Amino acid sequence: MPSASRITGSRLAAQDIPKKTIGHVGLRQTAGKASFVSAGYDARVKRVLVSWSSGKDSAWTLHLLRQRTDYEVIGLLTTVNSQFGRVAMHGTRQSVLEAQANAAELPLWIVPLPWPCSNEIYETRMREVCQRAVDAGVAGVAFGDLFLRDIRSYREAQLKPTGLEPLFPVWEQPTAALAREMIRAGLRARLTCVDLKQLSASFAGREFETELLNDLAPEIDPCGERGEFHTCVYAGPMFKAPIALEPGDTIMRDGFAYADFRVTE
Repeated sequence: MPSASRITGSRLAAQDIPKKTIGHVGLRQTAGKASFVSAGYDARVKRVLVSWSSGKDSAWTLHLLRQRTDYEVIGLLTTVNSQFGRVAMHGTRQSVLEAQANAAELPLWIVPLPWPCSNEIYETRMREVCQRAVDAGVAGVAFGDLFLRDIRSYREAQLKPTGLEPLFPVWEQPTAALAREMIRAGLRARLTCVDLKQLSASFAGREFETELLNDLAPEIDPCGERGEFHTCVYAGPMFKAPIALEPGDTIMRDGFAYADFRVTE
């Protein structure tokens, strides 16, 4: 089972802000009223939530699910570090998160996590939101995990008692090909967080594009699945329109470089 630091927060412990974490859960919603029963409801279609990190993998998960006829995505679930007002790990501002939900035309569900956040608090809030989802007729939660088996196993174990089905639409897709497929399809993202043990600070704030992929050392996963970097999506086929982002400062903290972005008014 993953260690305590790997199961609290958005992809790791909320206080650790950037390493892989387990899930994005939601207790309250913003960006509009959630309606779990849509017009033309079809009982044969499974209604699901997407675990939303603000990054490219969760955005691509949304894109893939929307191309299927057996699933209906009804919301985006995410965690926010309540002390900083940002998505845990990725460092994305809540205002950017809300702009993403608006562009995806989906209700955004946010669970504020304290900082620091214990596993007990995290798992309690996850159980609560899972129960809410079951009560609302939600069938599953989709994650953008690529190949980290311990993360997937943890998610499966946590959802098993709830009756919610864990979905992994991008699981074990070759990441070099997947990264380029995303770019070709029009997905646009910026690197918001870089692990300085694995990448230079100069990567923070860069565009997720072919040139960046070519600059990565062979040992770096092209999708950053081992926590090498995290992204913030601002355009792509999952959005009705691009989000205009304005770059801010890049800061170094606890072995990571964070590039800040605001929504341009």
